[in-house]
Amino acid sequence: MSVPFNDTILKAAKGEKTTHTPVWFMRQAGRSQPEYRKIKEKYSLFEITHQPELCAYVTKLPVDQYNTDAAILYKDIMTPLTGIGVDVEIKSGIGPVIHNPIKDISDINRLGQINPEEDVKYVLDTIKLLTEEQLNVPLIGFTGAPFTLASYMIEGGPSKNYNKTKAFMYKQPEAWFKLMDTLADMAIRYTHAQIDAGCKMIQVFDSWVGALNAEDYHYFIRPSMNKIFAAIKEKNVPVTTFGVGASHLIEEWNQLSVDVIGLDWRLQIKEAREKGITKTLQGNLDPAILLAPWEVIEQRLVQILDQGLVDHNYIFNLGHGVFPEVQPDTLRRVAQFVHDYSAKYKSQQR
Repeated sequence: MSVPFNDTILKAAKGEKTTHTPVWFMRQAGRSQPEYRKIKEKYSLFEITHQPELCAYVTKLPVDQYNTDAAILYKDIMTPLTGIGVDVEIKSGIGPVIHNPIKDISDINRLGQINPEEDVKYVLDTIKLLTEEQLNVPLIGFTGAPFTLASYMIEGGPSKNYNKTKAFMYKQPEAWFKLMDTLADMAIRYTHAQIDAGCKMIQVFDSWVGALNAEDYHYFIRPSMNKIFAAIKEKNVPVTTFGVGASHLIEEWNQLSVDVIGLDWRLQIKEAREKGITKTLQGNLDPAILLAPWEVIEQRLVQILDQGLVDHNYIFNLGHGVFPEVQPDTLRRVAQFVHDYSAKYKSQQR
């Protein structure tokens, strides 16, 4: 007997009524799972993502173990960059390292455009394997947003202050907008291919955009984001935007054609609603709390859920990603608690 497809998260994203609050965890695939660590002893992230069967296993594992309402594709936001000519290497303990950083417009002019069916066929094969044969929940595809990708490309790797990136933006605005356009076009082609392969939802990770103030975001970033989200919406799938330390941009995000706004742990759900945010909200337990005793975790879950459950359009998640020290059983208990608590609340509202 086949298991019915669980579309709860898709309903919540659209603001429709659900029987429980859907749950998934950013970076739920891999990270803290012993099965994943065993795989990482033998294979790098690059090697895992290039083997569809192995990548599908890592992607599906948290759905099986935690009973989440969605799977998130196990990939890195750097994955499509090689397709446009960026020489990127994921170094253990460091993160992405760019060997040909962007210095001026001539470097941008040398960039090509991605052909997903050729450049990232292994990604699409993984998606098809998961959505056609393995999952009974939606698979979330994703892309990095132009600012966050550009920050790596200009800085040459991770940064704590993004000074080079912001200086480039201010000093070379013409080159900046060309880079934003190039990366927006890449994101559109990449996400469209993921959707065509079977992804039912897209999240755009603008992890580091909180480094900008709202005025600069509006002028330098929003045009490319409008372009990306409008193109994704043409495919009729829900789309989420998320950034860390970016609560001051929430009014800007609310004006984008997104379905879901992801909150980090700094802004409470009720505060977002008080600011006039009417879109579906996703979040936002501080991941660090997952190391606290269960009674502390439960107390925080109740606080968050009581705010989220005021409206139908709410998805539970962390305020950032799972980190390696988190115990898998804790994530399982969190998902179970969210399901049970929200189901009881919603049954009483009928």
